[in-house]
Amino acid sequence: MMNANLFSSRTPRPTPVRLLVKRALALAHDLVAVAVCWWLAYWLRFNLDVPRIYLEGVRQNLPLIFLVYLPVCGVFGLYRGVWRYASMMDVRRIVMAVTVSAVIVTAAIYMFGLGPTTPRSVLILHPLLLVLAMGGGRFAYRAWRDRRLYGRAMLSGEPVLVLGSGDAADRLIRELAHSPDWCVVGLLSEDTRRVGHELQGVKVLGSPDDLSAWAKKLRVGQAIVAMPDAPPRQRRKAMELAVQAGLSVMTVPSLNDMLAGKVTVSTIRQVQLEDLLGRDPVQLDAAGLYAWLDGQTVLVTGAGGSIGSELARQLARFKPRLLILLDVSEYALYLVEREFSRVYPQIACAFIVGDVKDEARLDRIFSTYRPSVVFHAAAYKHVPLMEGENAWQAVQNNVLGSKRLADAARRYEAAKFVLISTDKAVNPSSVMGATKRLAERVLTAMQQEREGGTRFITVRFGNVLGSSGSVISAFHEQIARGGPVTVTHPEIMRYFMLIPEAAQLVTQAGLMGQGGEIFALEMGEPIRIANLARDMIRLSGFSEDEISIEYTGLRPGEKLYEELLTDSERTLPTPHPKLRVALAEAAPDAEWRRELASWARGPAPDTSGDVKLRLRQFVPEYSPQPD
Repeated sequence: MMNANLFSSRTPRPTPVRLLVKRALALAHDLVAVAVCWWLAYWLRFNLDVPRIYLEGVRQNLPLIFLVYLPVCGVFGLYRGVWRYASMMDVRRIVMAVTVSAVIVTAAIYMFGLGPTTPRSVLILHPLLLVLAMGGGRFAYRAWRDRRLYGRAMLSGEPVLVLGSGDAADRLIRELAHSPDWCVVGLLSEDTRRVGHELQGVKVLGSPDDLSAWAKKLRVGQAIVAMPDAPPRQRRKAMELAVQAGLSVMTVPSLNDMLAGKVTVSTIRQVQLEDLLGRDPVQLDAAGLYAWLDGQTVLVTGAGGSIGSELARQLARFKPRLLILLDVSEYALYLVEREFSRVYPQIACAFIVGDVKDEARLDRIFSTYRPSVVFHAAAYKHVPLMEGENAWQAVQNNVLGSKRLADAARRYEAAKFVLISTDKAVNPSSVMGATKRLAERVLTAMQQEREGGTRFITVRFGNVLGSSGSVISAFHEQIARGGPVTVTHPEIMRYFMLIPEAAQLVTQAGLMGQGGEIFALEMGEPIRIANLARDMIRLSGFSEDEISIEYTGLRPGEKLYEELLTDSERTLPTPHPKLRVALAEAAPDAEWRRELASWARGPAPDTSGDVKLRLRQFVPEYSPQPD
């Protein structure tokens, strides 16, 4: 992610001598302003012809005016401010100081007789003129300095169009005016009523739909989306229009980050693929999750993977007594350990290298730590890799490993067991999908047995951006090599969500589940992979003429479209808008369970075809593709 901090260069801090000189000049300016405005008030009172009888009074009262106004102005901090950054705060200070001084002068002349009698209108005109003179002088200096420092830069900077016309756009224009790198040439607003109006001297040219035309007309290659408080779908539309117009797109930080003080509107960054998803933020039942997880021992399997590690991060927010992170990969677990020791030093963690298929290892872990909640994220998930030689390993890991972990959880009386499944388990066409579906059915059967108090819950969702081995990672590598970007089929579509979003919803489903449910996450609209590839190419600063897209054909086990429900399932809403619960078919009978256990614990079949044949007996909706 590229951050562009507009204030990377800072003005050197003035020396004490230079600071004293600046304050002395400011004081001299105000001395002159007090005197000139005092004389001017008399001239205006008498229509520019002051009678001789009042001239002596003008001169005699001037020392009193100085003795009152200048100390009061100092008390109100008029000489602590920097004229270069004069603002409305300085105007307020001037008004307050002049008002207090005018009251003191009036009291001194009329109540204590400290000077010649002065016309009352003069005592009213003088402070009004003085506010204009003192404030005007400061703002005139700021305008001169801005023009001197930034005038040329504003004419020579990179032209940029800003999408948005709200507070963020207003602040962005102000701050971009101080940058020699940028020149805002126009605004595009969703609010059509603002078209033709100006914001900080920049005209609202039209709506974001007109972006491509205005970019060509003004020869603009850059666009900044300044709509942090707009709905996610509206921001996504603006970003997509900019990407499709072939512009380099940047965005300001989210409104929540700015309100939290993490960043300023000037910290613009390049638009990322995640921004184009337009996902609404997840609202969690934080109080319920704290009540459930606070002080508990929680086990996460596959903790070195994308989902497992993010799940561990989300769980750490709710103060578990102990977080047990289990993974078969030593290196992946080592990276997580380093992160947690730095970011979550207050959370007690046990980092355990182990295999969910190893019964003895699981028994040792459960007997030692007694976890009350288990999140099972460990799985073999790469579809083509699991189709041939590795088909039996997918059965062993995804089915037998899940069964052994669930048995250990029930044996040691864990309260809840949450299986993380996939949309590929729905009407599966791959070994990976069929084994995950089989794991779901195993948990359904175990819940029906009702042996012990463990409640088994399944959470099913689609692809996540940034997961290891995902199509996004492959596209990044191909673009970095100069292409081509390979897509299996022009019509292939997938559901996508962000890793933190998926992990948050898994924890929410775990809280809500009472046993036996299959929760389906709200995945939004499916995305065409070819369009995703085009967006990534454009976001990387290339065109399709420079990096082409090639279609390679569907891989083994791959489907054009994924589903979240089987033909025999229907869903009901839950209290959470992003979670629905599937009403699944009846649990398998005892004979089915015995037959599955015998097969999974037995010797490896001779061929992957034999594995697929047996899988279809246990998962009737499985439709394997020919080898």
